[in-house]
Amino acid sequence: MKFQGTDNYVATQDLMLAVNAAITLQRPLLVKGEPGTGKTMLAEEVAAALGMPLLQWHVKSTTKAQQGLYEYDAVSRLRDSQLSGIEGSEKVRDISNYIVRGVLWQAFTADQPVALLIDEIDKADIEFPNDLLREIDRMEFYVYETRELVRAKHRPLVFITSNNEKELPDAFLRRCFFHYIKFPDADTMKRIVDVHFPGLKAELLGAAMKTFYDVRNLPGLKKKPSTSELLDWLKLLLAEDIPLEVLQSQDQKVTVPPLVGALLKNEQDVSLFEKLVFMQRHNR
Repeated sequence: MKFQGTDNYVATQDLMLAVNAAITLQRPLLVKGEPGTGKTMLAEEVAAALGMPLLQWHVKSTTKAQQGLYEYDAVSRLRDSQLSGIEGSEKVRDISNYIVRGVLWQAFTADQPVALLIDEIDKADIEFPNDLLREIDRMEFYVYETRELVRAKHRPLVFITSNNEKELPDAFLRRCFFHYIKFPDADTMKRIVDVHFPGLKAELLGAAMKTFYDVRNLPGLKKKPSTSELLDWLKLLLAEDIPLEVLQSQDQKVTVPPLVGALLKNEQDVSLFEKLVFMQRHNR
């Protein structure tokens, strides 16, 4: 299996090499990068390109590693034992009826190789990745309630994404192949835009790209606009039929762009940008 990009996802050469290295090594691919740089979409596109079903586990701050393996629903068993008659007692006695399979269990027991996305692993507490070390490494886990050892029929292709909110343990990192998605340069960004907006006029794209990178390169921004926010902004510009002249400045100075709320997402950044425009207009 080799990933060579798709029509819907512009993958740089180093990103394709990273995906294929993880496949060859049979290691999880740990992908880091700014929010909005296509980390989650990468797993979706690789799975589609390789013809593999994709199972997704979106991690939250309250997520525990055990939930990815299985959960024992003791409450339902207790309720059934209280409500069931003779006919229902067989179900209650079989504890396996109250084992809820998690995403990892589903991936391990799938009849064909699957891709598995563990999305935003850094949202969970620091023990979360440590608790998955053995399962990710050995591709097996033990179900204590049923005394069953679950082994992977096929080793899944594992993608793990992180926004770098927390450092991950060294022992976990050792088991992964790592890739950092750099923010796209202007040429790569144009290719990405062309995938989503084919036939976009070159003049409009050029003006929008200049404005976008002017905003992004402003020193002191709390949150720099990402690729996904550029695509949202372009969609709004086209929907509202914003004329090219509004985006272009006659004196090449930075101006507040229309629909700036698609690019800047907090009042401090908007205020900072407005101050820059004011200072430039007054030649300070």
